[in-house]
Amino acid sequence: MASKPREQVTVLSLRKLSPAGLEPQRQKERKTFTVEDAVETIGFGRFHIALFLIMGSTGVVEAMEIMLIAVVSPVIRCEWHLENWQVALVTTMVFFGYMVSSVLFGLLADRYGRWKILLLSFLWGAYFSLLTSFAPTYIWFVFLRTMVGCGVSGHAQGLIIKTEFLPTKYRGYMLPLSQVFWLAGSLLIIGLASVVIPSIGWRWLIRIASLPGIILILAFKFIPESARFNVSTGNVRAALTTLQRIAKINRSALPEGQLVEPVMEKRGRFADLLDAKYLRTTLQIWVIWLGISFAYYGVILASAELLERDLVCGAKSESQAAVPTEDSEGSQSPCYCHQFAPSDYRTMIISTIGEIALNPLNILGINFLGRRLSLSITMGCTALFFLLLNICTSSAGLIGFLFMLRALVAANFNTIYIYTAEVYPTTMRALGMGTSGSLCRIGAMVAPFISQVLMSASILGALCLFSSVCVVCAISAFTLPIETKGRALQQIK
Repeated sequence: MASKPREQVTVLSLRKLSPAGLEPQRQKERKTFTVEDAVETIGFGRFHIALFLIMGSTGVVEAMEIMLIAVVSPVIRCEWHLENWQVALVTTMVFFGYMVSSVLFGLLADRYGRWKILLLSFLWGAYFSLLTSFAPTYIWFVFLRTMVGCGVSGHAQGLIIKTEFLPTKYRGYMLPLSQVFWLAGSLLIIGLASVVIPSIGWRWLIRIASLPGIILILAFKFIPESARFNVSTGNVRAALTTLQRIAKINRSALPEGQLVEPVMEKRGRFADLLDAKYLRTTLQIWVIWLGISFAYYGVILASAELLERDLVCGAKSESQAAVPTEDSEGSQSPCYCHQFAPSDYRTMIISTIGEIALNPLNILGINFLGRRLSLSITMGCTALFFLLLNICTSSAGLIGFLFMLRALVAANFNTIYIYTAEVYPTTMRALGMGTSGSLCRIGAMVAPFISQVLMSASILGALCLFSSVCVVCAISAFTLPIETKGRALQQIK
């Protein structure tokens, strides 16, 4: 009788200690997943196509608002009898507003969400853009366009939302394709300008250009807040709901288990960008952003100046280039009053199409050579073509050089956007993009005075300056300490 209880205890203890008995318990404990796991498991599908179209369209609106200055400058120069520095100041103040608000929007986005800040920036931009069309004086025009620049700076949150929802292997392909939307916006505003300005004036051009932003606001409701942001703030329920919705749309499934992610109490701190781990990366990224923006907007404004003043094969003398205009009192103003001809609009359209010409090669370079090497190569080539623009050539040759320059500067922007969004963790990604975007506007603020003022005195000096900055950026890109190709997005620092 006494042996039976001992046998039962032995059997029970054997069952409890059996590896087979422990395995289900261990598997149950392991059934957790992160947002990164969920994004990779769900894969690419219909949700991401809608995300690409809606968030990508923010580039259309941004391009139209930024390129608007290039096509309106000749008209306001004549209407208000503006000097060179006054025309340049308009563009500079737009980017000043962009610079100031870019950091603020980045901080707010890391604290309160990408989606909310994106919506706020579009409402802000559309409102002040419409007001600009009623500007009674030059001063009011400058102020209102500065406010538009503040709103446009928040559009970068659309790129961050795309980045945080895309699986790793698709980021290097889908994000560069967003350049199509910027190209579409640039071509649209140039095409509209060629029709609207000669017929009903620049004020109606601005009103028409604000409509795409207003329409796009209505489409934002189809895109949810970033799941990565939600889990970083402890809102796991909202993140899980978003991921389940995406999985349903894509006809996929989430990983088994419970969504877990460390909650970060400290988010969106500027000091994190200058932490020892990211200090060198941050400083070099800032240099690159500043230089790329300087070169990009330098090309756009320089091409407009070359066309407006016919500065091909060397600058003409002041007496030849300037066409004095008379005000109501009969005094003369030394402004250049030369409206764009249809051929000038065609040249701008052809050179703008160049922005997508290198996209296939850019995508291959980003995915096979890596972000750093690809960027250093395109920056080096940009420097070379700035120098080639000094060569005395025909109109067709000028168009060819401008075409290649637009292609190269667009490729530079593609690569640095992707790299910056990938190199920082979720808790500081929006701030990293915001500060980079803010610093790059310093380059955009300086570019008008080089393209529209210095170029009048010395084309060679202006183009050599652009080329030198691109060389510095190429070296900085080549020596970046972190390569993000194929790397998962980091959640914490």
